[in-house]
Amino acid sequence: MKSQDSVLCEILKPAVIVGALGYFVDVYDLILFSILRIASLKDLGFSGEQLLNDGIFLLNVQMVGMLLGGIAFGILGDRLGRVVLLFGSILLYSVANIANGFVHSVEAYAVWRFIAGFGLAGELGGGITLVSEVLSKEARVYGTMIVSAVGVFGAVVGALIANWVQWRHAYFIGGGLGLLLLVLRLSVAESGMFKQLRATPQKIARGNFLSLFQNGKRFLKYVRCILIGLPNWFAIGILVAFSPELSKALKIQGEIDAAHAIAFGYVGITLGGFASGWFSQQLRSRKKIIFAFILFTFAAMAAYFLCAGVSAATFYLIILFLGVGVGYWAVFVTVAAEQFGTNIRATVATTVPNFIRGSVVPLSWTFKHLNPKIGMVNSAAVVGTACILIALWALRGLDETHGKDLDYIEPV
Repeated sequence: MKSQDSVLCEILKPAVIVGALGYFVDVYDLILFSILRIASLKDLGFSGEQLLNDGIFLLNVQMVGMLLGGIAFGILGDRLGRVVLLFGSILLYSVANIANGFVHSVEAYAVWRFIAGFGLAGELGGGITLVSEVLSKEARVYGTMIVSAVGVFGAVVGALIANWVQWRHAYFIGGGLGLLLLVLRLSVAESGMFKQLRATPQKIARGNFLSLFQNGKRFLKYVRCILIGLPNWFAIGILVAFSPELSKALKIQGEIDAAHAIAFGYVGITLGGFASGWFSQQLRSRKKIIFAFILFTFAAMAAYFLCAGVSAATFYLIILFLGVGVGYWAVFVTVAAEQFGTNIRATVATTVPNFIRGSVVPLSWTFKHLNPKIGMVNSAAVVGTACILIALWALRGLDETHGKDLDYIEPV
């Protein structure tokens, strides 16, 4: 068993520090559209229901890009390396966000949000895979906790910057930060596990995405890894992103600003990320912590749906607690990486969070189509409750991975 001092020294490796900064820029860029949705669409000449309908369309386009990018970059990471994955991801989303600052139509907006989403898909999975493989099993959860918790604070900074600068400039800043990050990436070495795998004389299939669907047990495990994260992106992609519209339906006293809602939500996620990672290590269990945080999320959702007529300050506080609940994101992505062998680990760790992010497409579609029938708040409550129940079912069938040795090959 390692001492606390040796664990602390280990998690200060360049892979962890740069991984945290990389995910910080990734989240800043990822959440920009949700922050700038109303301001940017108004500037392009839209108003009324178009702000919601076109906003959902552009968000879905970005998420489809992330779905496809997650698959592409996951395969790239297992075949060419974790560092190559990260370089390609950063370069693509940086250029796309700079270009996004020049758009003058919804069509152009959609094209660049798709490309940005495609590029953003690689950062988290690649960073978590690299950190998981370069750290010992005692330090692994602390490393991924730091990457995730520091990273999600990028949304808070994004919300602050969006209040200080014009929306086009906010996109330029995001792209510029990404390009600066490429320089820092030069100090990061490739995973030793991947180097050993690549150097092995026997031919081992790497990055075979289809292998996840060719074995029933493996496929079900993969699906469960995805489904335990459903509450995360429902909370952020719908309850927080569309809080201005939902707050009006709830008759909240005072106007709710999307940028402030996102800032409060991601402060909560940062706190929840540190708490879930720390408790996971103390209790020596990933599953117990995820279970507890899913229940906490359900309680925060209930408070959100039942808070009709409260003040804006109280509503923002509920959003903060909602963020704490879904802060198990760090542990959730770590669990996905720990479930599979080195030869498909990057593929899994990159696709799983992006399938969760992409789940906002069917979730928002269901939310939108239930809205005319049962009302905005009730439709959100139905979709949210379904996400919680599905996540609990998925968690029940997964193996505990705390302390698991990751240096093994997945038979494919």
